[in-house]
Amino acid sequence: MSTPQIILASSSQTRKDLMNRLRIDYQSIVPDIDESPRGENHADHLAKRLAFEKAKAISEQYPEAIVIGSDQVAWREGAPDIFIGKPLTVEKAMKQLQANSDKIVYFSTALSVQQQSTGFEQTLVEHYKVKFRKLSLAEIERYIEVEQPLMCAGSFKCESLGISLFEQMNGQDQTTLMGMPMIQLCHILRQLNILVP
Repeated sequence: MSTPQIILASSSQTRKDLMNRLRIDYQSIVPDIDESPRGENHADHLAKRLAFEKAKAISEQYPEAIVIGSDQVAWREGAPDIFIGKPLTVEKAMKQLQANSDKIVYFSTALSVQQQSTGFEQTLVEHYKVKFRKLSLAEIERYIEVEQPLMCAGSFKCESLGISLFEQMNGQDQTTLMGMPMIQLCHILRQLNILVP
């Protein structure tokens, strides 16, 4: 019995790097979906819907394939209904990091794995929280100039220099903070008889 095609429904280089850790053959296809919120009142709900829709969009095109979708939404303590998205500009990244300074920021990271031909679908949300240290304006400016984290929710990359912005990190799987919960993904892939390792 041949191994089904595995597709990562993402354009994210970080998610590709995470997939590469598994040393399995896969391809990456960008799903064409609208990522705007639709009245969700919690980051979990938005992240879960987007991960599901990303996987579904590609799964409909490749029904035999195992399709992996993931999405992440950040929010500050006490405000799970106010989502922190990708800043896209230096000005917005500055504002995000100033607002994150000395605060706890939570990350809701959703994973959806689907195979349309077999009816398999599993979607879940994992959590991670980060306590930012008190950041000076000079530190924020220097960080943004060096790292250019404009496509990252919360305006940082924890896998590189972003680690210098934190006082504390809490969660079961650091890859959840990076944008795709790999422990859970491996568990689901094993259910689908994909060998990892």
